[in-house]
Formats: sequence, structure tokens, C-alpha cells
Amino acid sequence: MIEEGSKRGKAMVEKRQLFMEMRAQNFDVIRLSTYRTACKLRFVQKRCNLHLVDVWNMIEAFRDNGLNTLDHNAEINVSRLETILSSIYYQLNKRLPTTHQINVEQSIGLLLNFMVATYDSESHGKLTVFSMKAMLATMCGGKIVDKLRYIFSQISDSSGVMMFAKFDQFLREVLKLPTAVFEGPSFGYTEHSVRTCFPQQKIMLNTFLDVLMADPPPQCLVWLPLMHRLANVENVFHPVECSYCRSESMMGFRYRCQQCHGYQLCQSCFWRGHANGPHSNQHQMKEHSSWKSPAKKLSHAISKSLGCVPIGEPPHPVFPEQAERPQELTHTVQPKPVANNMNDTMLMSSGAPTPTKSVLESPSRLDEEHRLIARYAARLAAEAGNSTQQCPPSDLGFNFDANKQQRQLIAELENKNREILQEIQRLRLEHEQASQPTPEKAQQNPTLLTELRLLRHRKDELERRMSALQESRRELMVQLEGLMRLLKDEEQKQASQSGGSPHSSPSHGAGCSMPMPIRSTSAGSTPTHTPQDCLAGVGGDVLEAFAQGVPRNLRNDLLVAADSITNTMSSLVKELHSVDDGGDEEEINMRNGGDRGTVRVPKH
Repeated sequence: MIEEGSKRGKAMVEKRQLFMEMRAQNFDVIRLSTYRTACKLRFVQKRCNLHLVDVWNMIEAFRDNGLNTLDHNAEINVSRLETILSSIYYQLNKRLPTTHQINVEQSIGLLLNFMVATYDSESHGKLTVFSMKAMLATMCGGKIVDKLRYIFSQISDSSGVMMFAKFDQFLREVLKLPTAVFEGPSFGYTEHSVRTCFPQQKIMLNTFLDVLMADPPPQCLVWLPLMHRLANVENVFHPVECSYCRSESMMGFRYRCQQCHGYQLCQSCFWRGHANGPHSNQHQMKEHSSWKSPAKKLSHAISKSLGCVPIGEPPHPVFPEQAERPQELTHTVQPKPVANNMNDTMLMSSGAPTPTKSVLESPSRLDEEHRLIARYAARLAAEAGNSTQQCPPSDLGFNFDANKQQRQLIAELENKNREILQEIQRLRLEHEQASQPTPEKAQQNPTLLTELRLLRHRKDELERRMSALQESRRELMVQLEGLMRLLKDEEQKQASQSGGSPHSSPSHGAGCSMPMPIRSTSAGSTPTHTPQDCLAGVGGDVLEAFAQGVPRNLRNDLLVAADSITNTMSSLVKELHSVDDGGDEEEINMRNGGDRGTVRVPKH
């Protein structure tokens, strides 16, 4: 009972750990609820390491765990949710370098407790598939336009039209996040939130993105784009002094008063409502996420006045409203058709490849080129349709010229794309040819040719020395045979004179007139037995003498001579073996007096 109580207490501590750390950051001193909510959710995102997981990786994890085959209202228990989170974080650690690895178990525990506290307030131990997808897709890293496109794919039908009931369900789930960080009174769900966001009847993808990425966005979701802007300006430095705290290291946002000349505040002072001098909190402030020098501001103003800078650019690319086949572009990669199952499929009708495609199949340059061509084609088709409906018949000549210019633009883009494809193919072939070494290159290397000549010269010298040693060996063996004959004759004479045993010791003077073999100074040890194969081809007397076991002085000299010959041949073989270990080898059979040896030398 005591152990169960301690485990339950530990679980409660872990469940409240994230909220306790968030309270310690003292975010409640921020005056504006929008910034307060965005800062709290950004803290949860970073503390759970969700900012390191891109939205594309999150979609891939959904598919790997089979969530695309489940209904949105299907429920999953906490144990399976923990398994899904484990796969997400372990895959993240595989992508991160070893010096930036995260604590997987701690991240899983913090995120799991936060999700259970947010979406399972009644402690059922289960979460719906849609709530889990909405939460993870909103809180993960990545661009906000990619997140909104994925969310639109979850709340739209197969024809690309948003379903208001699905969007209402999305608002219910996503607005539980501000409630979880104690900001529910400011950004809570109401029944009129849907119509407040979209008073229109038919909502397509571009309209959905225009509304949610507008400035300002809908009031209930105003914290969502601010959270992404916070992530982008965390490391931005402004070389300006704060007018209140006099700090010269202004990081993050910078706020400039529209009424007080030269009055600027850092984000900490502005969020807390600090003001001094003639400035008041009621003055209108402009938020800056980057720093531009006065010279850059002047050049930008001049370019803008001359029309060199486009005015009013859309906050996102214009995507085709429906998944239709693009115009005939012969040298472009055809886009994949939109899948029927919209649960986990983005509306990638712009022609961009899916994120799981390999880099070799969809290089970044081609990807941008294809997306640009598809965007221009869709825009030109829309402009052509609008001009046909609005222009009177008298302007048909102007429309014809415009269509001609459009066709010329498409032709130029096709030619440029064709040149890029040819350049990529040429570079790929050059890389393959350069990575494969040829024998001609090796033969043209002067260093290798010099080493080859030296090895061949060394080989010839060793062969000549081997021939000379073989000739000396033959002469020594002939001398041994003569000595053995003299030894035998001397023994027979002594036996006939004294009538003693023929095994008595011979006189040393009998063989003094014959030349004695010279002892070799070659390195090597004396063998413990007589190599019988080295005596093949000599007289039987030599064999008989070496076969006897009675030690005699002359026999010892002969044994020393035989050992010297053997050691000389061993040193020759060792030297031949030490010439070179690499390359091909050829065998040189030495046949001299019945003796055979095999020496391996490099063959070039």
C-alpha cells in the first residue's frame, strides 16, 4: 500500500511538473492576453521538444502508426498514445546529431501528461484521433502555411470544399490549448466562432489560408500566427536602445511608437506596459521583427515609390482550388494525383512532390521550378477567364495579345526547365565518370612506373644471385662426395692394417690435401635434422655418411658445411619473399641438382 501511494504521488508530481515550470517563468506579468497565450504555448512547445519535429515528420508519423485509416471520432487509449509519441521522439533523435540528442523519456512524459490534462479532463483514459492530430499538428514545428494546409485536408471533402461541421470540431479541439494554459476566458470556444471566421458559404483552400493568415487573423486564433512569429524572432538582434530600460541589447520584437518620435521599446517593457515621458500606453505601436539601417530604409522607400518593389504581396502562394491536371508542359515532372483518402493527404495540387520523395527524384531546384510553373499557369488561366467574362467584344484583340504573351511565358519557362534537366544529367554523368578509376590513369602515373622499374630491376638481381648460389651449391656437393670417398678408403686401409672395427676414428691428415668448404656467415639457425631432399643427386657415400649416428670430427665438419648451404638458401628465399607483398604473383620453379623451391615475386 505504501509503494502504491508513492507511485501515485510521483505520477501526480510528473503531471504537474510542466505547469509548475511554466508558472515559474512568470508569464502572467504580460499585459496583453494575446502575447501571454503565445508565450505560454511557445514554452510548452520548446519544453516538450515539439519545435524540433517538423510538420512533415509529424504527418509521416501519423501514417506510420496507422492513424490515417482510423475515423476522426475513434478513441485511442493512453498506452497507444504513449507508443505514438515514442515513435515520434525516437525518429527525431535519429535525425539529430549526436551532440544535440534529447531526453526521449522526459519529453514523452511531459507531452503525454499535457495532452491528457488538456483533452481528457474527465479522466476517461482515452483521446479521439482528431483531437490528437489537431494538437500535434498545431504545436509541432514548421511553417504555418504547411500546418494550415494539412488541417484543411482534415476538415474538407474530396472536392476541396471545407465542411463547417469539421471546422467547428477543429475549433473546439484547438481552443482547448489556451484553456490548458489558463487563458480560457480570453480565447475560449463559442458557438459563433465559426461564422465569425467565415461568413461565406463555400470555403476553398486559398480562402481558408487568406482568412487565417490575414493581419489581423480571427480573434479566437490570433495567438496562432503570433506563436510562429515568436519562434522566428527569438534570436533577432536590434542595435537600438530601449527608451524605458535603456538596454542596448534588444532581442526579439521591437516596438516603435507612431506618435512619439524616436520612442522605441523592447518586447519585455512593451509586454509589461512600461512607459515614460510623453509616451502613453494608449499610443499606437508598430511591431518590428527585424532591423533595417536608415540607408536600407531610404533605398527601400525609393524603390517602392518607383514601383520596383511589389506592393501588397499575398502572405502565401496561390494554390489551385481543385485537383486538376495542369497545362501540357513536356519537360516537367507530372504531379501525383490527389488521393481519395483525405485523412492524411495534403492538397498538393500545386505540383510539388510529397515530402517522402527522395532528394534524387525531386531536387530543390526542380521542385521550385515546377511549383513556379504551376503557379503561373493557374494564375494565367484565372486571369484569362476573368478577362473573357469582363471585357467587351471590342477588346478581343487585346485578349489575343495577352494570351500570346502568356503562351510565350510558358514556352520560356519550359525551355528554362529543359536546360536545367540537361545540366543535371550532364553533371550526374561527369560525377559517375570521375568516381570510376581507369587502368589508363594508373599507367600514366609516373610514380607507379618508377616503382615498377625498380621492382623489376630488383627481381633480376635476385634471380642472378640465386643462379650463382645454385652453382656454388653444386660445387660444394661435388666436394662433399669426393671427401666421402676419401673417408671410406681411409677407413678400409686402417681396418685392413690393424684388423680393428671399421668404425674407429679416422686420421685428420687423410683429407688435408682436399679443399674444405667455407662456412657461410648468413643469418639463420642450424637445423636439428638433415634435409634429405637437399642430398638428392649426390653419391650414395654422402647419404651413408649422413645416415650414420656415430659422431666423428670430419662428419661434423661436413654437417656444418651442409647447414651453411641450407641457411644460405633460406636467406635467399626470405629475401625474395620480402621484396613486395602487393600485386599479382608468379611462380619461379628452381630445379638444380634435383632440388626444387618455389619463390613468389610481384608480377607487373
